[in-house]
Amino acid sequence: MCGITGWASFHHDARPQRPVIEAMTATLARRGPDAGGVWLGCGAALGHRRLAVLDPVGGAQPMTDRAADPAVVLSYSGEVYNHHQLRAELRGLGHEFETRSDTETVLRGYQQWGEGVVDRLEGMYAFAIWDERRERLLLVRDRLGVKPLHWARIEGGLAFGSEPKALFAHPEIRPRVDAAGLREAYSLLFGTGPTLWAGVQEVQPGGLLTFDRSGLREHRYWQLAARPHRDDLAGTVEHVRALVDRAARTRLEADVPLCSLLSGGLDSTVITALVADELRHRDGPAGRLRSFAVDYSDQAEKFTGDVLRTGHDTPFAAEAGAFIGTDHATVVLDPRALLDPEHRRAVVAARDSPIGVGDMDTSLYLLFGEIRAHATVALSGEAADEVFGGYPWFHRVEALAADTFPWLLVTGDEAAMPLHPELAATLRIGEFRADTYRDALAEVPHLADETPVEHRQREMQHLSLTRWLRQLLHRKDRLSMAQGLEVRVPYCDHRLVEYAFNAPWAMKSYDGREKSLLRAAGQGLAPGSVLRRPKNHYPATHHPDYDHGLRQLARQALDLPQVRDIADERAVRATLDSPEDRLPWGQRLRLERVVDLALWLDQYRPTISL
Repeated sequence: MCGITGWASFHHDARPQRPVIEAMTATLARRGPDAGGVWLGCGAALGHRRLAVLDPVGGAQPMTDRAADPAVVLSYSGEVYNHHQLRAELRGLGHEFETRSDTETVLRGYQQWGEGVVDRLEGMYAFAIWDERRERLLLVRDRLGVKPLHWARIEGGLAFGSEPKALFAHPEIRPRVDAAGLREAYSLLFGTGPTLWAGVQEVQPGGLLTFDRSGLREHRYWQLAARPHRDDLAGTVEHVRALVDRAARTRLEADVPLCSLLSGGLDSTVITALVADELRHRDGPAGRLRSFAVDYSDQAEKFTGDVLRTGHDTPFAAEAGAFIGTDHATVVLDPRALLDPEHRRAVVAARDSPIGVGDMDTSLYLLFGEIRAHATVALSGEAADEVFGGYPWFHRVEALAADTFPWLLVTGDEAAMPLHPELAATLRIGEFRADTYRDALAEVPHLADETPVEHRQREMQHLSLTRWLRQLLHRKDRLSMAQGLEVRVPYCDHRLVEYAFNAPWAMKSYDGREKSLLRAAGQGLAPGSVLRRPKNHYPATHHPDYDHGLRQLARQALDLPQVRDIADERAVRATLDSPEDRLPWGQRLRLERVVDLALWLDQYRPTISL
């Protein structure tokens, strides 16, 4: 996994601007700690930071089709899991290869099929191709949006980068925020396209953007589609098992150490079991898989359930590791590490945003840092809840009946940071949410003969896959890459997503529980306790010292006038003055976002215009 950046412009020769592309590339060093490179031509400049996973010697970037007078230049981030099959096909068509990397497969694929190469790729990726012959820049993002890709206009063209911070190193792009950006951020609707930053956009998941002398064009080469489901229940379970199995096993190629994230829940246990089995068959005793979980000091004694968590993960993770036969380790964090300002500052810098989930972000960042000492690639169970219907809003009558995005009902606006009354009046977030919800429902594909139940559940799944999942993938990518760790997500395999999206809800909930299809497909892969376990979200610390320290940080944040210009000081202080020793999760998240807002304002010093 890597970081990419650059620009294309027809107003200025890029070749004298090496310091600019080098500065943009340097901002992504944490994404690619192993190597870096730049390429400059008349019409474009491309930069690359590399995390070497495949072919460490031969996969240097930016990669060109030939050393002298190149016609095609590629800066690529990600993994294409079917690159061996594509490579064999391209060799049959006369292409010769100089490396073992999937990067070169994408490059030669573009030479053969042009933009059509995107329809053949299976994996997670974001890449830029400069076609010197056509004077054309091509930006591509994978189907589910696992890997990020941002862009902004510059004079005579556009600049791009894996993260907004790369764009801000370009002299024409400054960190600016307007009302539209704050509305996007604080509405918690997780759209893709416009961002918090004025003038900065994301390439859509499944999106392809081209820029040349005739202008800018963007289209989607992949979107979810509604199709009739032909399999009966037994056939559906069998096919889900085959799709999950294939997705897990094909994500194991690496020339560096690999591990699994094992929380003790159904999703991660199934993936870990399949990966461990493949490694045993492939490598014998030397192929024993390492697995990692996170916990907090005194969690076993102080755990209390909340709206998102029903139990303590660690015993289940340990049992799952023993059942599967992994070398399992638990990374234990204490409140001081979670409250450390430098850790929190690193998390905000990784996100380029004040919007996060507090200690859960910091703990994930620290977990990835510990894992990176042992492995460079980790497999994760992200996206199973969206694919198979695991969240409460798929099952609760009030959520299904609500005329809004379902995750807003989990904690209500209690978890949203209260905004300064004047800012709230300007943003009109309630109206924005209502308008956006109507637009989001209009994008959902349907079949003509759907029952009302199937119709509504298809809406819920589409909203979850196209919006809620995006912020989870964003979080996982930014915090892992900030530690130089690549995380692969088998449940985001687009064939699995397409199949599950079109399986009837009656099958997804046939046993009256969440994720019925995955539970059935996972028989034999997990201990009975894990197969029976209800949905449990990523853990948060329950230590009272954390709440005490968080309140102190939030009080310090409120001392800053810029924070009080955005946050409603009176409402925040009411939360701070709560007599409860441990705040409910939603109220605590309010304070987390005030603290992160102060850090973000200090780091980026954005120009805010309303």
